[in-house]
Amino acid sequence: MAGVNVNAERKTILIVDDSSDDIAILSSLLKDKYRIEVATNMEKALQVTFSENPPNLVLIDIMMPGMVGYKMCRYFKSIPETNDIPVIFLTAKYDPEEEKTAFELGAVDYITEPVNPPVFLARINTHLQLKGVRDFLKDKAEYLEQEVARRTKEISMIEDVTMVTMGSLAETRDNETANHIRRTQNYVKLLASHLKDHPRFNNYLTSETIMLLFKSTPLHDMGKVGIPDHILLKPGELTPEEFEIMKTHTTIGRDAILSAEKLLGTPVPFLRVGMEIAYGHHEKWNGAGYPEGLSGDDISIPGRLMAVADVYDALISRRVYKPPYPHEESVDIIREASGTHFDPDMVKAFLELADKFNRIAQKYADSEADVQRKWPLK
Repeated sequence: MAGVNVNAERKTILIVDDSSDDIAILSSLLKDKYRIEVATNMEKALQVTFSENPPNLVLIDIMMPGMVGYKMCRYFKSIPETNDIPVIFLTAKYDPEEEKTAFELGAVDYITEPVNPPVFLARINTHLQLKGVRDFLKDKAEYLEQEVARRTKEISMIEDVTMVTMGSLAETRDNETANHIRRTQNYVKLLASHLKDHPRFNNYLTSETIMLLFKSTPLHDMGKVGIPDHILLKPGELTPEEFEIMKTHTTIGRDAILSAEKLLGTPVPFLRVGMEIAYGHHEKWNGAGYPEGLSGDDISIPGRLMAVADVYDALISRRVYKPPYPHEESVDIIREASGTHFDPDMVKAFLELADKFNRIAQKYADSEADVQRKWPLK
């Protein structure tokens, strides 16, 4: 393989044999090219193997008493630290059954003694070359795995920053605070996680989709950047004409995301979920919402989840046109809107999670500075 240099350093070969004569013969053949380690028993062989300089290849005399050779090979192949070290069995007496057993245990070769020096050295070199290639591919695979993990994390962080930045852009013009994004993200994640085993939602609400929902929630009102200030920031009730313009923020948000996907040339899951949230979170279960007047299951699941989260947060939050409602009153309002504004199963889940919604609201509550910045006292 091009670029693979397995002879960059002197390789170590461990000879495991209880015969000093055999050790001397093998060492004399190998010492000029390789660094030699010797062990006459399994204990010593393991000490060498787990030292700072482990062997690149092991030669084991199959005739050692107590079936030491088989035991060592079986042990080497049973643990990740040593299972990639090539093991070659040496025998003074060829036995086809022993040869079969050796290969079944994971040995890479079975050589009969006395060895033919040129052939023996060639086989040793071949197995070291093969190990070098395997090590190279293993290192490359580990590097690629780490690189993929790094890039995946990097892309995820870019997605997170993009979502929050785009959501915050809308927040700078709207009467929301930055904590509104944090609260609604966590409401949606909590509600979706609670519903993931529900038979109506379990095919859609996978762990991956729930994370996409969390990432994409900040996009729900991004279309408000296209609404004129005199409408968006109006302290009083909107006229019917003004309300029609306000409703277009759902379409503006959807179209902006579609434009981003078009530039990318391919659908992007987190943008797709963000588009469904932006476009569908003002639809109502009974068909009285906007922009399309969809009803029931025709409304996307992301849109239905966001509707509950967004309304709850609007109820408990101070606005220029209203004070914050108490948590209990907000819960009652959502309960009464089950089957009209909201999916009944989602309301049921919300009621079971109401205390946790309240804890999220308290954790990410607007500071007094946030409140005064958005709604300064007259």
